[in-house]
Amino acid sequence: MKETEIQVLKIIEKNANLGVAKIAKMMGRSEKEIQQVIYDLEDKKAILGYSTLIDWAKVVEHEEVTAMVDVKVTPARGVGFDKVAERIYRFPEVKAVYLMSGAYDLSVTVNGKTMMDIGKFISEKLSALDSVLSTTTHFVLKRYKHDGFILEDDDEDDKRIVVSP
Repeated sequence: MKETEIQVLKIIEKNANLGVAKIAKMMGRSEKEIQQVIYDLEDKKAILGYSTLIDWAKVVEHEEVTAMVDVKVTPARGVGFDKVAERIYRFPEVKAVYLMSGAYDLSVTVNGKTMMDIGKFISEKLSALDSVLSTTTHFVLKRYKHDGFILEDDDEDDKRIVVSP
């Protein structure tokens, strides 16, 4: 991958809302060149989409529960974990699936309206898959940092007492 492409990716990873003109100015390149780089990256599927990071805790009307589910599975012959992961990531409740090293095989992020909804999904859909051996569910209680962004950064002064020798 070219250095220009890597620079563009790093810039838009931090802020996908920047326009082509601003990115070009930041990099000292022409807008036409940067636009072509972005098109090429989209064609190569290096850029899969653009999203906005929202702190849903600040939106009073919106309540959603997130759970991280550790899943032990039996890999399928010839395709390993890929087929199992594909079956899992196709459920609309599933937001992310990662193959992991360690005590479990897959890490699955699930969203639902309530803990009961997530429990129902896990017991009726996820655990019901033939290749799933066991699950362990962890509910997210509070988010502090997500995708490199600090979600709750109080601008208040530090209230701790200074202790010095």
